[in-house]
This record gives sequence, C-alpha cells and structure tokens, in this order.
Amino acid sequence: MSVTRLTDNIYASEQQVADFNFDQRVADVFPDMIQRSVPGYQTILHTLGLLTERYAQANSNLYDLGCSLGAATLMMRRHNKQPGCQIVSVDNSKAMLERAEQHIHSYRGDTPVDLRCQNLQDTEISNASMVVLNFTLQFIEPEQRLDVLSQIAAGMNQGGMLLLSEKIQHADPVMNDVLIDLHHEFKRANGYSELEISQKRTALENVMKTETVDTNLQRLQQAGFSHASVWYQSYNFCSIVALK
Repeated sequence: MSVTRLTDNIYASEQQVADFNFDQRVADVFPDMIQRSVPGYQTILHTLGLLTERYAQANSNLYDLGCSLGAATLMMRRHNKQPGCQIVSVDNSKAMLERAEQHIHSYRGDTPVDLRCQNLQDTEISNASMVVLNFTLQFIEPEQRLDVLSQIAAGMNQGGMLLLSEKIQHADPVMNDVLIDLHHEFKRANGYSELEISQKRTALENVMKTETVDTNLQRLQQAGFSHASVWYQSYNFCSIVALK
C-alpha cells in the first residue's frame, strides 16, 4: 500500500497560531512539507545511503532517532549490505509513527525494523554502528542535548557514525538574516505564501531552538566523538558526520 502525498496547507489561512506539534495534521502532509521547506533534504537522504554502505557493521543496530515517516529508515535499509543488522526507529508522535509503519511496509527489505513510540532521551543505545538524528535534536531542549549525544556515543561501536542534520543560526546577526531570507525565498519558490511562512515561523519559535555550527561541533566533541565535520550546508540547514 502506497502513502498518498497530500499538499501542506496547514498555515494557508489566518489563524491563532499554536506551537508546532507533530500531530495528525502534520503527519498527513509531512512529505510535502519537508520537501518544500528543507533545502537539500533529498541530498542528505542520498548521502545517508552512501554512508550506510560505508559504516554499517555486521550484527549491529542502526538507529533512526526522530524517524518521522521513516525516510531515513528506508534509506538505511535499502543500502545496508551487512548481515545481522536491525534498524531501531524511534519517534514520540503516535501519528507520525503510524504513518511511518504504513510507509515502511510499502517497501520490501531484508533488514528488520523495530518501530518504537517513545522519547529519544529514553531510548537505550547499544551495539550501534550508525545513528541518525535528521532534524531532530533541534526540538530537544538545549540543556538536554549533551546528555543525548553522550548516550549515543557511549552506546556506539568503535568506528560507528552519527549523522546529525540541523537547522542552524549564524553567529553573525547580519549573515544570519541573509540565510533566513534565502530560506524564505526557497519556500516562496516552492509555493508557500507570505502568510504561511510567517505563521509557520511563529509556530516554531518556542519549540525549535537553533544553534551555531560551532556549538554543535563542540558538543559532539564533548560527548565523546573523535571526529566531526560539516559535509553539507544549504542556507541555514546543515548536516554533520561524526565518528566514534
């Protein structure tokens, strides 16, 4: 059974804007929302496939933390060539996870997937050769982020890989405004109206706490990763590879 792609028009009409929530409305339109809102999303997924071929270890666990509808899970399963692996896909939104289950079961794959509805902070990481945090850590309170990354590093095998993708802010306020403006132009080009852009930004203000690239890299080092580098950036979105 395929998953129908619906158009994101959640913020198309003027409304009293509540904090953004990964509820049923968002789950229904999420594929359209992320394609039209996150520059370079397909590039990140494609590269995750290449990283899976390189870093997945036999008889290990691959984690997709904040799996949403399972796009990263499917990419890892498609490209995993190692025997004895399991993918653990975690999300605390029941609506997103139910949709993910439909999506994942629509595609065949040899690597089993364990879907878990829980907070990623409560997920035990063990025997991990790969962990994906694809635009997930930004929704965790900043004071909890080091603990999350430290828990991941502690449960990761030597030579394991973390893919961390985040919306970022620039340390220079002028350049930060430039990146925000470019991102808004990207959304306009993808059909979002000024009202939609404004209301979505308001909805995210209290739930998405962005940080600089340097802050993310320093925290990864503190958490116990030996190497980390930005491999991709488009406007104010970036992706980092960190190695244990």
